[in-house]
Amino acid sequence: MTAVAVVVGGGALFGTIAVPGWIGAALLGGGFGLGLCLLVVGLRPSRPRLSRVLAPAEPPSSTSDGHLVEEVLADDIGPGAARVVRVAIPAARALHRAGLPGERMTGELKVVGRSPVVHLSIVVTAGIGGALAPALGSVPLALAGVGSLPAWLWILAGIIGALLPAVQVRAAAARRRDELRRGIGAVLDLTAIALAGGAGVEQALYGASGVGVGWAPDRLRATLNGARTTHTDPWVALGRLGAELDVGELVELAATLTLAGTEGARVRASLTAKAAALRSHQQTGAEADAASASERMSLPVIGLFAGYLIFIGYPALAQVLAL
Repeated sequence: MTAVAVVVGGGALFGTIAVPGWIGAALLGGGFGLGLCLLVVGLRPSRPRLSRVLAPAEPPSSTSDGHLVEEVLADDIGPGAARVVRVAIPAARALHRAGLPGERMTGELKVVGRSPVVHLSIVVTAGIGGALAPALGSVPLALAGVGSLPAWLWILAGIIGALLPAVQVRAAAARRRDELRRGIGAVLDLTAIALAGGAGVEQALYGASGVGVGWAPDRLRATLNGARTTHTDPWVALGRLGAELDVGELVELAATLTLAGTEGARVRASLTAKAAALRSHQQTGAEADAASASERMSLPVIGLFAGYLIFIGYPALAQVLAL
C-alpha cells in the first residue's frame, strides 16, 4: 500500500506540472487524498490467515509465485501490498533467469522460506517506490516555484529502496537461525534425559523433537517426520537441514548422533556438554545485544544536545560572519 500511495502521489505531481490551473490543483488534491487513504489502509495490521497458521513448517515451493504473494506475503505486508508486488513478478522472473539473486541470498531465502522470484518482485517494487518517493518532497518545491529535486536523488532513492528487502531478509534469517539454535539446545537436553532413562537414540530424538511450539520446533519435527516416512536415518536428515540452513550446531549434532546410531557410542555426556556450551554462547550473545541496545539509547540524547548547541551557537556565528 505504501508503494501504491507513492505512485498515486507521483502521478498527481506530474499531472499538476503538466496541467496548470485548477485542473492540476484538483489532480494534486485528489491524488494525495487517495494516496493518504491507501497509506492508512496499508499500515493497518492484518490478521494471519488460518491456512497459513496451520501450514507445515517446510518452505513452500517456487512453482506458484502469484499464489505465494497472495498467501505468504499477505500476512507480512498486507493483502493490498501483496497484490501490488504481484504485478512485478514478470520482471522478477526475467531477473531470476539472468542469475539473480546470488548464491548467498538464495541461502538466506531458504531460511526465511521465500521464493527467489517473490523476493525479486519485492525488490523491483521497492526500487520503483523508492525512486518515486522524492515526488513527495518535490510537491512543496513545485508549489513554491523553486524547482524540482535533482535526478541523482531519485536514482539514489531507488537504489536504497531496492536494497532494503535484502537487508530485511538477512535480518529475518539471522533471527530464525538463532531460534533454531535455541531449539537445538532444548532437543539436546531432552535427548540426553531420554538416553539416561534407557531409550534408544532414535526414540529419544523423536521424543525430544515432539516438544515445543514455534518455527524451529516445527521445522525439526517436519524434518524428522520426513526422515521416518522415507526410512532415512534421522541424523542424516538433520545434517542435511543444518547444511541447507547454514547452522553449524545442527551439523555437529548430526555427526554426534551418527556415532551413536551407527557405532553404538555412548554420547549422553557429549550431548549434555554441547547443550551447556550452546546455552553459554546464546547467553553471551544476548548480553552483547543488550549492551548494544543500551548504547543506541544514548543516540537520541546526543542528537538533541547537538541540535541545542546549533540553536544556541548559530545566531552568534552568523553575526560574526556578517561583520
